Amino acid sequence: MNRLHGLMAVGAVIVAAAAVTLLNACGDSAHAPVSTASARSGDTAATGTPAADSKTPQPTGGAEPDDDNSDTGPTIAPRAVPADVSVEKNVAYGSDPAQVMDIYRPKDANGAPVILMVHGGSWRRGDKAAAGVVTNKMKYYTGKGYIFISTNYRLAPNATPPEQAGDVAHALAFAQQHAASWGGDASKFVLMGHSAGANLVALVAAEPSIAASKGTLPWRGTIVLDSAAYNVVTIMQSPHLGLYDPIFGTDQSLWEASSPTLQLKAAPSAPMLLVCSSNRANSCPQANAFATKAKSFGATPTVLPEPLRHGDINAKLGLPGDYTTSVDDFLHSVGLP
Repeated sequence: MNRLHGLMAVGAVIVAAAAVTLLNACGDSAHAPVSTASARSGDTAATGTPAADSKTPQPTGGAEPDDDNSDTGPTIAPRAVPADVSVEKNVAYGSDPAQVMDIYRPKDANGAPVILMVHGGSWRRGDKAAAGVVTNKMKYYTGKGYIFISTNYRLAPNATPPEQAGDVAHALAFAQQHAASWGGDASKFVLMGHSAGANLVALVAAEPSIAASKGTLPWRGTIVLDSAAYNVVTIMQSPHLGLYDPIFGTDQSLWEASSPTLQLKAAPSAPMLLVCSSNRANSCPQANAFATKAKSFGATPTVLPEPLRHGDINAKLGLPGDYTTSVDDFLHSVGLP
């Protein structure tokens, strides 16, 4: 009996240590409560499946999950910029102080393709200069002859996600208008975003009036880096991370307007690559649902599941490996290097 008690005590210590380790690993969402206020027990109207047991809620969505500070962490170190790349910081594309972009361009750029990158951060934080947003992508793609632009946009509560998508379209139009002066080609743009930024670029691609209202030109492709917020209605009507509530509240019209899948009414004008983390429960299913709807309109989007953490899908793009090669394959398919 004494031996049994000793084994039970050791087991309790191991379980407690594991719990501490899990909490330390969870970052933001360890402290972000799961909201069930908008979920209805047994509701199948919006999702087609019963809501999770309210006693053990399983959060859906996850545009800003537990492992990610790639959009909000330290800024890119000046020494990380290659010597043959020039940088223009805080170029204004609008009148609001948040409407600025950083431009990284090869010094010999001439008719270069351009990537416009949109950071994430739960629609309320993040920055264009975060190392996870810029460093590896900028070094790799400028080395291939691209101009790499990283843009900011107005953050919540100063703008809703649809208004933020309007900022992204505004930034795209501005960059296209000025591309030639930077050594770029206005007809060779790619729109790219991560996390909340991925939601925004998908929204611009899905709802053409957003881009049209800002005067954008056609662009070559849209690369969506791990957004699980293709359908905000589904998220808000299920148990979800509390970070969604201050952004989307209880306004169902805002949920719908912020949902790329629901705003998609025709084939997107540019091909789309939907990168999703296969490590996350709801990322690839939402990407697949968007792709299925787009295909019903005759589009041919590509879903790229990657066994990477959410933040690594952002920060590791540009490093050698199959992931970067797959993104390059998409770029080649739209006629870019």
